[in-house]
Amino acid sequence: MSKPEKTLFLLDAMALIYRAHFAFSKNPRISSKGLNTGAAFGFTNSLFEIIDKKKPSHIAVAFDTPAPTFRHVDYPLYKANRDAQPEDIRVAIPLVKDIVRAFNIPVLELDGYEADDVIGTFAKKASAEGFEVFMMTPDKDYGQLVEEHVYLYKPAFMGNGVDIMGIPEVLAKWDVERIDQVVDMLGLQGDAVDNIPGIPGVGPKTASKLLKDYGTVEGIIAHSHELKGKLKERVEEFGAQGLQSKELARICTTVPIDFDSSTMEYKGPNKEKLTEIFEELEFRTTLKRILGEASATPTASKPKAAANTSQMGLFGDATPTLSNGPDEPITSEKGTLANTEHDYHLIDTPQKRKRLIKYLMVQKELCFDTETDNLEPIEANMVGLAFSYKKGEAYYVPTPQDREEAQAIIEEFRPVFENEAILKIAQNAKYDIQILKNYGVEVKGPIFDTMIAHYLIDPDTRHNMDVLAENYLNYTPVSITELIGKKGVKQGNMKDVDIHKVAEYAGEDADITFQLKQVFAPMMEENKVTKLFDEVEIPLVNVLADIEYNGVKIDTDALAAMSKELEEESLKAQTQIFELAGSEFNIASPKQLGEILFDQMKLIEKPKKTKTGQYATGEDILSKLAVEHDIARIILEFREYQKLKSTYVDALPKMISPIDGLVHTDYRQAVAATGRLSSNNPNLQNIPIRTEKGREIRKAFIPRSEDHILLAADYSQIELRIVAAFAEDESMMDAFKNGRDIHATTASKVFGVPLEEVDRDMRRKAKEVNFGLIYGISAFGLAQNIGISRTEAQQIITAYFNEFPGVKKYMDAQVNKAREFTYVETILGRRRYLRDIHSKNMVGRGHAERNAINAPIQGSAADMIKVAMISIHDWMKKEKLQSKMIMQVHDELVFDVYKPELEIMKERIPALMKSAIELSVPMEVEVGVGDNWLKAH
Repeated sequence: MSKPEKTLFLLDAMALIYRAHFAFSKNPRISSKGLNTGAAFGFTNSLFEIIDKKKPSHIAVAFDTPAPTFRHVDYPLYKANRDAQPEDIRVAIPLVKDIVRAFNIPVLELDGYEADDVIGTFAKKASAEGFEVFMMTPDKDYGQLVEEHVYLYKPAFMGNGVDIMGIPEVLAKWDVERIDQVVDMLGLQGDAVDNIPGIPGVGPKTASKLLKDYGTVEGIIAHSHELKGKLKERVEEFGAQGLQSKELARICTTVPIDFDSSTMEYKGPNKEKLTEIFEELEFRTTLKRILGEASATPTASKPKAAANTSQMGLFGDATPTLSNGPDEPITSEKGTLANTEHDYHLIDTPQKRKRLIKYLMVQKELCFDTETDNLEPIEANMVGLAFSYKKGEAYYVPTPQDREEAQAIIEEFRPVFENEAILKIAQNAKYDIQILKNYGVEVKGPIFDTMIAHYLIDPDTRHNMDVLAENYLNYTPVSITELIGKKGVKQGNMKDVDIHKVAEYAGEDADITFQLKQVFAPMMEENKVTKLFDEVEIPLVNVLADIEYNGVKIDTDALAAMSKELEEESLKAQTQIFELAGSEFNIASPKQLGEILFDQMKLIEKPKKTKTGQYATGEDILSKLAVEHDIARIILEFREYQKLKSTYVDALPKMISPIDGLVHTDYRQAVAATGRLSSNNPNLQNIPIRTEKGREIRKAFIPRSEDHILLAADYSQIELRIVAAFAEDESMMDAFKNGRDIHATTASKVFGVPLEEVDRDMRRKAKEVNFGLIYGISAFGLAQNIGISRTEAQQIITAYFNEFPGVKKYMDAQVNKAREFTYVETILGRRRYLRDIHSKNMVGRGHAERNAINAPIQGSAADMIKVAMISIHDWMKKEKLQSKMIMQVHDELVFDVYKPELEIMKERIPALMKSAIELSVPMEVEVGVGDNWLKAH
């Protein structure tokens, strides 16, 4: 179709805003002020894509209004099933209107009508005036408006390209013979989204056949006597409903709104106004592109090769020069390997490797990525190495399956990895460092890990490369499943994939990661987390790599004995449960358990139910029942035995590596938004400590040999000490400085008794108060936890704040700070963004306020132990000790100590932990030694 002189684009604002909102829902774009700008950002991309690529002569944007429409009057249940409008969308609508007006584009809206009615009316009038009209919306219902010069323009989304639908496409899509039958299809089928009922039991195929036979809904009803069976009954019973549904689905094209095409002629944006809005929303890179200060031509639409715009590459061939930097996306059509310029080289000869190494050695920064045949570093074999030091350019070096041959090739690159002058960029660098360590190569010099960088920028979202590429580069990478299939027994192996496909895949990974670094480095500077990145998180990468590589020995004999004991205890508990219940049943079935406890035994009169209608039988319910009912107590014990056996006792032996007979957990830096580490395979953080049976599991963690012993060093009450320092509360600081029991001290002050008269129950309650309040516990929650009335709990809280006024002052100050900046910080500047701090939803706002108090405390504790780990690691390395750091769990570090080094380790480790970060309150570290973790702890 040749480009007409007059083209009018009519945008359905609400549909595009909703689509953008949900596109960013898993990884929301949050400004430094805590505003969710994802919907506005996505809409801006869609709008500018049209302006830049389609260059319409005229354009307008239509909005719904909050007022009810004629459809609501005719059918009060219209859209009644829809959830309330998300608050982020409610906030986004006026922002989008401001953006549209700043583009000098008219906003169209009229009370009583929806945006599609306004668009339908304008489309008809514009077509009559000689315009080619494009209705931009993802809404399929607009198909009823398509005619000779009016098109449905469905924007690109989630990797699918733009879909422009004329009459033939709409007829094929709906499987009808005439455009006017689209509204009949809608009337017959109904629309669950808009709560339009239609005729029950009539789906697309049935509706299409009926319309081909009878033409319209009216025709179908008139000939209902010709139909058979259930269909005849439904049409006769619900025919009137079908007619009403048809009218509800019909888009009005006679909206009483003035049509003046001159007001819609596009002449460019109001630069001053657009600058003001985009600066406020922090769309700075997008602003530069729109105003022409940088290239606004997306690479996604360019051909794969462009020899006439290239420069000579490393191997004398043409290397395309890409036009787009790794900035914010300006088009909703995402780039892919197939449609984006790139130049990825397969380095498969000694000569090519030599030349590549020569070029790598002179780079200031480069990205590297390892391809392997196993996700477990200790068991993985190298398949190849990928490098990139320029956008759009990458190099893949395959390594043979023969270990010695692979070692020889990797050895050639040792000078690159050990060159301390080169910044090495990687995504999840810890894994790549461990792989190279398997081959005796150490990665030296500065590191930039894009995963960790984004974690510091936006800790609450996902940080895997594919998501980051989608969100920051507007690019969809090749999925690993395209090469080796989905997870499962039939999944292939990287070493068996065609080498050219691997080269493209690996080159793309390196290229993307290199580009992400260019995006994240300035973002970290802007968020003031670069120092935290350089001095804590990146040094910790090497520490964790070593801890994981060191591994920990497991006593399989002890676990086998525990497994047998837990099985016997489970059977004993099961027998007792059946006796008390009076019948046998599946204890693991919540449904059967609920029926036994509440229908048969009637333990309580009005038992709580879940959303699915079953009785609630969770731990909280059973714990309350256990006070008076033995069966509930024994069920809890049964569950504990079963969980311990399946999750730890029987699972740990399966995690032992066949390579060295040790367990190598996976520590994850970029998971917990608080800054704390998490671990996986096994999850050490979740190994029980509160119950006797749970503690027994620690017996299975033992030294690697007879000349080693375990040492555990644990910060004592680190979070409460941090509270005292942050709050500058004299009473609390004094207790810690003088070595008094903080919980006994709290009990003495809150209950008004001398310190020596504090009993165990008072101390227990005080402990709950101390820890509960920093986690934002309410009087109701405290009452539940310690078994007292809500009134008494409130009295305790009031007394606590009277005795420790600094704590209350700190808590209020943190909430106020969060309201002002929408984030709080740890002692080292780690930020926790609190997006709901101004929410009108009380639950969301309350959660944000509690996080405002607790996040700096938890996060500072995380900062402290991370700094301690780095200091200890560096000291041990400098002293060339044989002892090894093997675990980090909560506030505890565990070491496999070479016995001749025990005394120096007992002296230096607590000293380094205490001095990690200096506070006004002294840190205390408890040290234990033993031939298993339980004894050491």
